[in-house]
Amino acid sequence: MSIITLTTDYGLKDHFVGALKGKILSEFEEAQIIDLSHDIDPFNTVEASYVVGAGYLSFPKGTVHLIGVDLERNKETQHLAIEWNGHFFICADNGILSMLTQKIIPQKIVTINIHDRLPSDATDLDVFVTVACHLAKGGLLNVIGKEINAMKEVTEIQPVIASDGNSIKGHVIYIDHFGNVIINISKSIFMETAKGRPYEIEINNGLKRNKTTLKNIWPKYSDIAISDKYAVKNFEGQKLAIFNEAGYLEIAIFRSNPNSVGSASSLLGLYYRDEVTVVFGK
Repeated sequence: MSIITLTTDYGLKDHFVGALKGKILSEFEEAQIIDLSHDIDPFNTVEASYVVGAGYLSFPKGTVHLIGVDLERNKETQHLAIEWNGHFFICADNGILSMLTQKIIPQKIVTINIHDRLPSDATDLDVFVTVACHLAKGGLLNVIGKEINAMKEVTEIQPVIASDGNSIKGHVIYIDHFGNVIINISKSIFMETAKGRPYEIEINNGLKRNKTTLKNIWPKYSDIAISDKYAVKNFEGQKLAIFNEAGYLEIAIFRSNPNSVGSASSLLGLYYRDEVTVVFGK
């Protein structure tokens, strides 16, 4: 099975996604191409990191994940191919895989060095396509790159645990189709810091007004409908927090519609990089 997933900031209006698939099929017509997302905000490496991290485990081992976000090669940024948790990732060395490598150390990282083997008019995307097809066919990393020990990390919006251990400060890293807001506080970090203590989630939007507090993280969305006296519908519109399938803290509005009544993002005024803090009791 030769699966190549695509994650880009190309959108679907232009020809770019179709052309990318055409390039892959021209080089490896047996490839199975799966779209992970093409709606990443332009050059938003943190958002791309979250989407890839949330989606890659749905695919079998050996899948190749091509990440076409902020991929331009320059004097400060090289191209990478990585074997990680049984999967292969192709991306620029811009910190895009920082969230993944916090959990598991890569099995192998190489800086791609085949650029001079391709035609002089080959683009950065052509390089990614060539490497993706090589790996999907069962090729080795050492053939297309030189092994290194580390890559760049995105650190400016990593969660911060207070020195006294009584709080975790996180930031919004992604807003999904439903307007649910994902925070870069993982369940594992939360559990290690909480140690069974009570907690409050303090939400500060970008305008620093109308601070909102949540005092419970539910196992799933519908668990907020805790009263047997009222139908589930009566709880629509209530704000809640869960740990989502990707293992990150998520702020949501129960059964909200972003196109009509609003969402967690619009109703709470939460946007990319806004701050959310979990405060623990004594």
